[in-house]
Amino acid sequence: MEKVDFAAGVLHKEFEKSDAYNSLSMPVYNTAAYEFNSAEDMEEAFCGRTPDHVYSRLTNPTVQYFEQRVQEVTKAMSVTAVNSGMAAISNAVMSLSWSGCNIVTSPHLFGNTYSFFKFTLASYGVEIRFCDMTDAEDVERSVDKNTALLFLEVITNPQLEVANLKSLSAIARKHGVPLVADTTAIPFNVFSATKFGVDIEIISSTKYISGGATSLGGLILDYGTADYNCSPKLGELSMTAGNKAFTFKLKKEILRNLGAYMTPQVAYMQTLGLETMEVRYARQASTCRELAERMSKLPKIEKVNYTGLKDNPFYNISLEQFGEYPGAMFTFDLSSREAAFQFINNLRTIRRATNLFDNKSLAIHPASTIFGTFNDDQRAAMNISQKCIRLSVGLESPDTLFEDVENALLLARLK
Repeated sequence: MEKVDFAAGVLHKEFEKSDAYNSLSMPVYNTAAYEFNSAEDMEEAFCGRTPDHVYSRLTNPTVQYFEQRVQEVTKAMSVTAVNSGMAAISNAVMSLSWSGCNIVTSPHLFGNTYSFFKFTLASYGVEIRFCDMTDAEDVERSVDKNTALLFLEVITNPQLEVANLKSLSAIARKHGVPLVADTTAIPFNVFSATKFGVDIEIISSTKYISGGATSLGGLILDYGTADYNCSPKLGELSMTAGNKAFTFKLKKEILRNLGAYMTPQVAYMQTLGLETMEVRYARQASTCRELAERMSKLPKIEKVNYTGLKDNPFYNISLEQFGEYPGAMFTFDLSSREAAFQFINNLRTIRRATNLFDNKSLAIHPASTIFGTFNDDQRAAMNISQKCIRLSVGLESPDTLFEDVENALLLARLK
């Protein structure tokens, strides 16, 4: 981000309406419906001519305040909170795509994201064009007049591949399609998506924002920078809504019809998590880099994959886009699948669990879990190795985590 006091922006965002008891925390509005003074007022609200809340599947004061806090510090044109990261991806993509269109993306995606593109969308007549997102020429060859969007993860999970966002943005602008990026791996207090040409940002707020895996959530940030004039899906709408065409389609149709809006209880927890994200991330990211550096020197570990290491092939582009602390996750390879299982079973401090950026450090074997339902050929195409372990770094000290790693390697009796 630009030089902004992130903490102050998050902590001191004013309520839209004054609280009756002057609460410092936004109350949790546990309500489905809202009363109106007249039938005329109801009509105005239901038709979108006033900002009044009508039903909590559509909007809710607690959720709206969470959205406003995120908007305050990201400077997005609009923010939409939904009930998971996958809901954020699916609602955003369905707002942009149509039967007969194509989506250009990487095969190196998180398992459920890959499955959504490859299988779910395909059954509705959407073609998925997998290409090397680190190769601008390959990407441009894949784009044509029926391309609805370019999609990528800014750091792929778990391959840790980093594409040049400015190059992809230039291709997207040239062809009049939006660049949609899942930025979950790097929080927005250190990474400005719009600075690198991202039009629509997708975040799993379950991760850094929730404050220790308290709840599931997702965010869709529209920066209002995409041109939809030539879009078969949004072109006509853009004549009246302009650069708000995507947000209008998302909020007035897709979100309403699919019913994925965030609940007020989750919004409250994630608002609290947002308040401490900056300090938690600083601890997690610095520990992550130190741990990766120390583990890369252990002879029983074949390879450590972390884009913050100077010998990583994506180090330079990662440094340019994310700074010297590119997230709190890395992977490492042992000698075999059996070795990986032995190591994981011997851990005492690091937890055996999925999820990322919990307060606790977590280890998982992606090939047998997240990608466990894919066959060997599919895993090979996605660059998922049986030797790989993914480590999400929490708030424990580097010494504590390194000791756990050393003990797990020793007990596994690995060569």
